Amino acid sequence: MARKKDIVKRVISPDPRYGDRQVAKFVNGLMLDGKKSVALGVFYGAMDLISERVEEEPLAVFKSALENVKPLVEVKSRRVGGATYQVPIEVLPDRKMALAIRWLINYTRARGEKSMSQKLAAELLDAASKRGNAIKKREDTHKMAEANKAFAHYRW
Repeated sequence: MARKKDIVKRVISPDPRYGDRQVAKFVNGLMLDGKKSVALGVFYGAMDLISERVEEEPLAVFKSALENVKPLVEVKSRRVGGATYQVPIEVLPDRKMALAIRWLINYTRARGEKSMSQKLAAELLDAASKRGNAIKKREDTHKMAEANKAFAHYRW
């Protein structure tokens, strides 16, 4: 953390098709080696596939997938005396978004479909319907926090 002055958060410009900052943030997380046009192509391809498969608006499916994956609590290691405790803490809004994006992208890459657009569309549809690996990761995080709630008094 900076000692002298506050760190100014960079403002991300919205994406070209939907004009949404969450989409731009997701595409930035999806991007590899600075190839933003490739990441945009993958994301928009996935949105086109979602619109073919579901009657809903694809942006609404994307937003509901993100909301379903966002964790409420997580555990952080705290060293007290000689022991290390997993202390449950609430997740800040920016970190919620970052974790949801990271989990969705990681589990998208691990899927078995042919193209990245197909993988992303399938993972987003699964997350929107509260299934899939990203949702399982969120549930595991919540279970870990629930199991360690006895150490909540070590939070500082």
